Amino acid sequence: MTRTDNDTWDLASSVGVTATMVAAGRARATRAGLIDDRFAEPLVTAVGVDFFTRWATGEIAAGDVDVPGQPWGMQPMTDLLAVRTRHIDEFVAAAAATGITQTVILASGLDARGYRLSWPATATVFEIDQPQVLDFKQSVLAGLNAQPTVDLRFVPIDLRDDWPTALRAAGFDPNRPTAWIAEGLLAFLPPDAQDRLLDAVTALSAERSRLLAEVFLTSPDSDQVHQQAEQRWREQGLDVELGELTYQGPRSDVATHLTGNGWQVERVLLRELLADSGFPVPTAGDGTVADNYYCTAVRTAR
Repeated sequence: MTRTDNDTWDLASSVGVTATMVAAGRARATRAGLIDDRFAEPLVTAVGVDFFTRWATGEIAAGDVDVPGQPWGMQPMTDLLAVRTRHIDEFVAAAAATGITQTVILASGLDARGYRLSWPATATVFEIDQPQVLDFKQSVLAGLNAQPTVDLRFVPIDLRDDWPTALRAAGFDPNRPTAWIAEGLLAFLPPDAQDRLLDAVTALSAERSRLLAEVFLTSPDSDQVHQQAEQRWREQGLDVELGELTYQGPRSDVATHLTGNGWQVERVLLRELLADSGFPVPTAGDGTVADNYYCTAVRTAR
């Protein structure tokens, strides 16, 4: 279903299903011993999208669905989720090491960092997402007898609404340095909404705050490669058109936008993370994720 300004979803439909897909990838990476997210598989299973349940539990093998010779598919996504998860976990640890005790996860989906990571005793984690998403996750994890490892505060609001006010109401202090996580989010926002989100984060960030944003770079070639992979997924039962869920058209470069607003930025290319972990590395310009990058930014002025 093509995105619209006021569309709605849950974890089994429209853009919400991407959170389930990502959790399925984390489950695969966990099964392979690449990361440790023991909550990913039961969360995916509870959502109930059959294709992603079979993906998460290992019933579907990568060879069943990946297009031979193509740089995108189940196995490349498993590799991506392994390095992405490690990179963001390391970002969280590094922020805590500098004394930052306030973390905000934007559009948290099925992220379980508030349950699986070790946090300083004084830390607070705020998760922002749609009310039904947070209610679902909390219910499933409670059913697993899982307990948060941090002072975890859910902020049930759509990012299209006045989330900064809701965040403050949950106890967020804009005068304290904050670690912000925008994982797998920005491509699913309209270009102008991306800029508004970054500006809102900037307005709420005290000096020394840190932000990690995943930046997707798409092209007609990448669309074609993804369509070929997703056709195989549809043959296995997936009934969501993933290619319709992102917003196309020119958008601001995240690192450049942040630099102009008082942040010191660093870009880390996805292909560098893949190479460092010994995974196959897509060739730049081959129409996949090779040029995607992670923007780590530190607030230097306010």
